[in-house]
Amino acid sequence: MYESSIQSLPLLGRGKVRDIYAVGGDKLLIVTTDRLSAFDVVLPTPIPEKGRVLTEMANFWFAKLAGIVPNQLTGIDPETVVAPGEREQVRGRSIVVKKLAPLPVEAVVRGYLEGGGLKEYQETGTVCGIALPAGLKRASKLPEPIFTPATKAEAGLHDENISFERMAQVVGEARAKEVRDVALELYKTAADYALTRGIIIADTKFEFGVDAAGTLHLIDEALTPDSSRFWPLSSWKEGEVPESFDKQYIRNWLDSIGFQRKPPAPEVPREVALKTSEKYREAFKRLAG
Repeated sequence: MYESSIQSLPLLGRGKVRDIYAVGGDKLLIVTTDRLSAFDVVLPTPIPEKGRVLTEMANFWFAKLAGIVPNQLTGIDPETVVAPGEREQVRGRSIVVKKLAPLPVEAVVRGYLEGGGLKEYQETGTVCGIALPAGLKRASKLPEPIFTPATKAEAGLHDENISFERMAQVVGEARAKEVRDVALELYKTAADYALTRGIIIADTKFEFGVDAAGTLHLIDEALTPDSSRFWPLSSWKEGEVPESFDKQYIRNWLDSIGFQRKPPAPEVPREVALKTSEKYREAFKRLAG
């Protein structure tokens, strides 16, 4: 399903992956489509079953990490808030959540050196301005996970890494420290668990919102192949390009055809879309059993 068309609820907006509808004045229906965004560009080809896998995986993590921070879930069955003829659209790929005020930053946690962090480290010895020890290689495990916040970009625009100090200016110092500490705890707890399932969570990004009382909540998604780098532990080797169970596979394909990382994106061949779907499903199978 590339795009939902729920007529019984007001459409509030469509993100890179999710369609959002109002449920009364205090709740939202979030429908996770099969759209995929790579390099902050939405591809025109849906990835089969992606929305269902992302929803199930995020719900798995929301339940597992609920003791660390409240989350957005209400427990309401999405099929009960839409018209009978629309239930198939939401089945297995939707959640009904509390309407919260999202913080305008992404909470990125990195435990290994890869991607943009690797490129910066090779040039300056830092990642997002944080100095790291000399001698690290591609896919090296960092001495400790690091918190590297970013701005949230609209579709078609690129997220921008910012310093912790800049984040504190945006959301306030106390809130920035709370987000940092919670994000690091979420990552460490999830990463430790994932290792027992044979998966390295190299990095991930969280999003947070607050309720009317100012209580922090985990929102959007959590620890999925869309928001994380998942590597098989069995084949991971420092200094080498890791295998992955995430959208790095499709990023690599886009780079191989010379994609310039800006719209419009090309159609994705069927075999590439199916292989991407297979990687997402394998990650969920390994993590959730």
